[in-house]
Amino acid sequence: MARLVIHNEKITDRDAFIKICPFNALEIKNGAVEVNGSCKMCKLCVRKGPEGAAEIVEDQPVKSIDKSAWKGIAVYVDHEDGIVHPVTLELIGKARELANKINHPVYCIFIGAGIVDKAEELLHYGVDNVYVYDHEAFKHFRIDTYTSAFEDFVKNIMPTAILVGATNVGRQLAPRVAARFRTGLTADCTVLDIKENTDLVQIRPAFGGNIMAEIHTPNARPQLATVRYKVMNAPERNAEAKGKVTVCDLSNVVLNSDIEVIDVVPKAKEKFIENADVLVVAGRGVKTQEDLNMIHELADLLGGDVACTRPLIELGWFEAKKQIGLSGRTVRPKLIITCGVSGSVQFAAGMNNSEMIVAINKDEKAPIFKIAHYGIVGDLYEILPRLIAKIKAEKGA
Repeated sequence: MARLVIHNEKITDRDAFIKICPFNALEIKNGAVEVNGSCKMCKLCVRKGPEGAAEIVEDQPVKSIDKSAWKGIAVYVDHEDGIVHPVTLELIGKARELANKINHPVYCIFIGAGIVDKAEELLHYGVDNVYVYDHEAFKHFRIDTYTSAFEDFVKNIMPTAILVGATNVGRQLAPRVAARFRTGLTADCTVLDIKENTDLVQIRPAFGGNIMAEIHTPNARPQLATVRYKVMNAPERNAEAKGKVTVCDLSNVVLNSDIEVIDVVPKAKEKFIENADVLVVAGRGVKTQEDLNMIHELADLLGGDVACTRPLIELGWFEAKKQIGLSGRTVRPKLIITCGVSGSVQFAAGMNNSEMIVAINKDEKAPIFKIAHYGIVGDLYEILPRLIAKIKAEKGA
């Protein structure tokens, strides 16, 4: 593991040296410059400080791994009572794309109870083998038993990379699996690629969306990444099923759990903005909460739903589940109309793959116009009433 070592005898100006670090990770203690817990290992002090003043030291040599022993791109099948979450199909499509680049197979790991007959459907989407862990112990999600099954899959199949949907279950399961194998996990990836040596290229927004971080796990396997729903493209369903379903031996899987599921209470069905074909988005340009009525009216006329940006969540005008962006939901509707939305990087990352983006903003230099297919420069208080009246007239006709 690497660490930063400071050689104080080579520092000529301590104050100037400390100011090099943008994370305030350098401080003076007992008359010497020391590194605190804020260090990000960015190496700026090594590059910009006096020669030899800062040094990166490897405590232990990095162990190499036989990458050829790990083969295949695996996808965790997220489901509820056998009903597969759509993010799984999106990840299968991406896994197929990555696998074709390195001539590897695509696997699925399916954990549950009474699911063998439902695994066959996945073979219509380009999966080479679906590994099924079917047992009554997996009827309800319990993190310890599911992790045990996942660990057994990785040990036996040894996939080079594993893709997991960033759902409530996936966000719990992926870190546990990564910890078991002491490997890396990149959360909420927006772009995935793979090198010829099977190193997974994982790209995600960082520092509040101001930069895109490219992350690699070159010295460990498997490589794990989680991806939000609606980020990747789902493949078309093939009429013919190709591949096979393998029911896995459970003799080495720990089925006993310290968690007891007393009851499962179904939630009332609700609409999620991720599933909407049409979205009308309210931004900071909406002046009062009462003015949201015209946003809702436009959405109703178009048969869509209403969403918002983060400032309106902070004002308490919407529930958090209505927010689009890095700290909210990722959406991919057929039509999205933004009203008074500036279009920050954080917001754009959550909707820039929409099929049709229409932006209304009175600031002609607003960033939203850079990604919009159609832009209307003007006051939303003048444009929306006219748009609503036009749609009503068309419907009346």
